[in-house]
Amino acid sequence: MVLPVVKYGDPVLRRKGARIEAITPEITSFIADMFDTMKAARGVGLASQQVGRAIQLTVIDVRGITDRPSKLWLQGTPADVESFMPLVLINPVVTASGPRVSGPEGCLSFPEIFGDVERHDEVEVTALNERGETFSFKAAGLLARAVQHEVDHLNGLLFIDRMNAETRRDVQPEIDELQGETRARLAKLARK
Repeated sequence: MVLPVVKYGDPVLRRKGARIEAITPEITSFIADMFDTMKAARGVGLASQQVGRAIQLTVIDVRGITDRPSKLWLQGTPADVESFMPLVLINPVVTASGPRVSGPEGCLSFPEIFGDVERHDEVEVTALNERGETFSFKAAGLLARAVQHEVDHLNGLLFIDRMNAETRRDVQPEIDELQGETRARLAKLARK
């Protein structure tokens, strides 16, 4: 089922997600809904906060993206990114490394707003998968960027928080407009 994507201005985007203690049938169904939502929105990642739930769960799928390549290592050995996707990260722990590089980012919660964000080029990740099994990997390129972007969401941080002052200034009018529209919609819903 495709869920509505929460837009900037909704307070849930600033909430740190609660740890998931058990993989219940409800969580499994929610994961499927998140993948449906991400695919329908043509995104490469989606955090639970973006569909209104502040828990430590994100989904990622970078298959088919060739203009911004990804690299993957499993147990220190290079691995095929395409066969590792789609990816479910529950309660992820991320250690960023490598040089910081600037690259373009967007966000499904910020439609049509894009800007360069500086992030580490590599990450090491340990998380639970959709079966509750612990797994680890190292990633670089777009996959590393997507992991950092989505894990920021799980901690109440947004890509606009990572923009440099000049980039943020350039997109601030669109951010303010989106926030105003979202707050007006939420206020109208609260009055019903």
